[in-house]
Amino acid sequence: MKEKIEQRKDISDVVISTRIRFARNIRDYPFPCRMNREQKCRVAAIVKEAALGGHSVISSRFRYIQMSELTQEEAVSLVERHLVSPEFISDREGRGLLLLDDESVSIMINEEDHIRIQVIRPNMDLDGAFDLADKIDTVFDEQLNFAFNDKLGYLTQCPTNIGTGMRASLMLHLPALKESGAMGKISASLAKLGLVIRGMYGEGSDPKGSVYQLSNQVTLGISEKEAIRNLHDIAMQLVTQERSARQAMSENIAVLDNICRAFGILQYAKLLGGDECMKLLSDLRFGVEIGVFDHIDYDTINHLMIEVQPATLMKNIGKKLTAQERDQIRAEVVRTALIRGQVPASRRLE
Repeated sequence: MKEKIEQRKDISDVVISTRIRFARNIRDYPFPCRMNREQKCRVAAIVKEAALGGHSVISSRFRYIQMSELTQEEAVSLVERHLVSPEFISDREGRGLLLLDDESVSIMINEEDHIRIQVIRPNMDLDGAFDLADKIDTVFDEQLNFAFNDKLGYLTQCPTNIGTGMRASLMLHLPALKESGAMGKISASLAKLGLVIRGMYGEGSDPKGSVYQLSNQVTLGISEKEAIRNLHDIAMQLVTQERSARQAMSENIAVLDNICRAFGILQYAKLLGGDECMKLLSDLRFGVEIGVFDHIDYDTINHLMIEVQPATLMKNIGKKLTAQERDQIRAEVVRTALIRGQVPASRRLE
């Protein structure tokens, strides 16, 4: 196990995914918090036209979603899949979403800002995510008049986004650092470096399944490339720390027993609660990371961590479910995935 942990060059054992987000506003309109319904509809229409009517090679791959037409389960599922923010679904009137066919790009219209471009890539791919977000931003910039100041940069509703308007973030699995009690000290140190580490769904959320979101805080007086480089360098330090903590725990019989028990429960349980399932999946992923299991891949576990969320379960089933029905379907989805080695299509509750 020691050799596997120390010699591994691929960092997908720690870094789950990469996100780049740009905040942009159109000069001729007030910020969304001050717009009336007619103005919101107008902004949504011109942003939709700029995306779908453009000459970009991916324009035809976007679909437009009128947020007010979604069910509550469909809207919450978008949050669970990290495609929109929780704030975006709190008031869906006058808001729209442009979603790429593979869900790697989502564009929120009339959230805190007129446009929020978001690109998500698996593993560590900050440069690739930034390049795609920048190309989409250019398509909009050619057709829309963004609010920009020569001294301040891009103008945003929240002063903390003024400048580049960019937030770069990484989803990290840090079970060993969490278990060791080091996360409080790490969080305080990161704040001094212009970074913030939060729970799975950002500000105010818990690190379910030991999944944390690491992102830049500084957007003014620094270039996008500098912010990305800083995030990358700090993330690599966390990778080293996490692996070191794992190494110290990898021979602990109590830790190994906990991992194996998690695998057994996930294989045979008939009911799984949401929080319980996330903890067990985190333990299972920990087992893969330290070499206890070699027949389970990270993609299966990463996918399951999204698919077992309550609203996503109901969206996939196509009906409202009681808490016990969700627990039953959740257990079946996980059990089938582990048996088949893949995430199955959800079936309807019989």
